[in-house]
Amino acid sequence: MPKIKLFLAITVGIGIFGANAIAGDANLVKEGEKIFNTKKIGNCLACHAVNGKNINNPGNLGPKLQGLSAWPKQALYDKVYNPYTTNPTSAMPPFGLNGVLDDHQIKAVVAYLKTIK
Repeated sequence: MPKIKLFLAITVGIGIFGANAIAGDANLVKEGEKIFNTKKIGNCLACHAVNGKNINNPGNLGPKLQGLSAWPKQALYDKVYNPYTTNPTSAMPPFGLNGVLDDHQIKAVVAYLKTIK
């Protein structure tokens, strides 16, 4: 009997923590979407349209964002933090390097970008 109780406790614990992680991820995605769409914070929509997302009046200076769900999180983080490391002629500002977005905000934007197919 003790083994069954232990198994149930572990299973319930994983279920609770798993649900919290999913809710945390969903909140981070929402926060990232807000930063992406807010003109006074990230203002990403000024330059980017997004595949599969309804964005009013997206810009076209930057590429249409698509397939980002396949990108590694670190690559997306690095691109938002300082795009010049991979493209020295990028028109995208270095949001992290310039202190426009902090670490948490960049991680939120990355969580949102990872939803783009």
